[in-house]
Amino acid sequence: MASPYATATELLALLRDGEVSALELTDMYLERIEKLNPEINAVVWQDAERARDTAGSITAKPDSQQPLLGLPITVKEAYNVAGSPTTWGKPEFADNVSNEDALAVQRLKAAGAIVIGKTNVPLDLADLQSYNDIYGVCNNPYNLDHTPGGSSGGSGAALAAGLSALEMGSDIGGSIRTPAHFSGVFGHKPTWALVPGRGHALPGMLAEPDIAVIGPLARSAFDLELQLDVVAGADDFQPGIRYDLPGLAESGFAGLRVAVWATDPACPVTEETQDRVELVAQTLKNAGALIDYEARPNFTSEQSNAIYTPLLWSIMMAGTPEEQFQDMKAQAANSAPEDHSDEIEMARMATMDHRTWLGLHNARDGLRWAWHEFFKDFDILLAPQTPTPALKHDHRPINDRSVDVDGFAMPYFQQIFWAGLTGISHLPSTVIPTGLNEHGLPIGIQIIGNAYSDRLTIQIAQGLEELGFRFEPPEAYPG
Repeated sequence: MASPYATATELLALLRDGEVSALELTDMYLERIEKLNPEINAVVWQDAERARDTAGSITAKPDSQQPLLGLPITVKEAYNVAGSPTTWGKPEFADNVSNEDALAVQRLKAAGAIVIGKTNVPLDLADLQSYNDIYGVCNNPYNLDHTPGGSSGGSGAALAAGLSALEMGSDIGGSIRTPAHFSGVFGHKPTWALVPGRGHALPGMLAEPDIAVIGPLARSAFDLELQLDVVAGADDFQPGIRYDLPGLAESGFAGLRVAVWATDPACPVTEETQDRVELVAQTLKNAGALIDYEARPNFTSEQSNAIYTPLLWSIMMAGTPEEQFQDMKAQAANSAPEDHSDEIEMARMATMDHRTWLGLHNARDGLRWAWHEFFKDFDILLAPQTPTPALKHDHRPINDRSVDVDGFAMPYFQQIFWAGLTGISHLPSTVIPTGLNEHGLPIGIQIIGNAYSDRLTIQIAQGLEELGFRFEPPEAYPG
């Protein structure tokens, strides 16, 4: 029998060789969900009967036309899956049942994947912890007192506990990358719009949202590339768009130009986190890469954050109810210019006029050009994902929360600096696990590349996986 912790690539090989059937794999994961999910709460909706019917009807084997044929997967609750609730954790959408699949789900199903369920999220996909009043709290399989991350927290937890073979998440402030880091798995934030987000939406949402992307999480970097090749590509009304995604050269790590940004005064990281970034850098150096710890793009951390933060919250607050929006607009208009409290700054960002937004958008393109010049001299950048390993559950009001970074109390949302550093500029980033710390919690780091170097960052992750940076199952949930 297959292991629930096998990679998707390994499971597909078993299917091709006839050593296991799609129905056996589906039953394995559904039975494991029934047994383990009650205390983890990663899978919040199941489609068991249809999944078993689909799996039982499969007689062919995976091939180039259907590379995922017979593979049981889960997707983040935020995706539309026909017949499932899509709520984003918002009680007012508790009765919103999807009548069609999101485009990415359509592509996964066309490739032969079997969607067995959907996974937990935070309220409005707007937290680094995954809990909401509809589905409850999602726990980290490595320590139930900690969060698996957010907003694709259920995605990371499901993979870490062996409840699914593959996952689809989404990311605007680290929502793929942070759960991968907190949950000890691999995750890839694609170049913006490389994977169309149509159907990763609440009712009325159709346009590709600013900054946000959708992408894969998996227990192997080889699975990331497999899944990306299925879901990437232009939407139907963009027939002229073609993507060129160059990969790693035949020389491998020899001569690879690697910049390292291991910590920053704008968002200091724990010593153990910095050590893991440097461990990956040293591993690449030992394999022939050229390492530079000083190189930075031509802007400051403060400049980047000052552009990212208002653009992030302007899109995050776009769905605010009209009455609340008008209250915030009045609050911003009536505030004193010298008032920079969190409440007033949020009101300003959420209600900025179009002229202000365009100014920030123009400044963002300045960042993008600076990165473009930087990546003429470097192939990748190594960086932390968040300052610490997985956080303990903390469901107080967000402004009351902080993050302990080696004794320094960091404001809660300051920790998304590392996600925003590249997210605002539409860059791809692959998170890899680097092993568990002394408390048994995973630590992941980012491999960042220039726009459309998605295949390069993933293939570097594959090489590092072969050198030992692998997924380690949590001891509490043996396979």
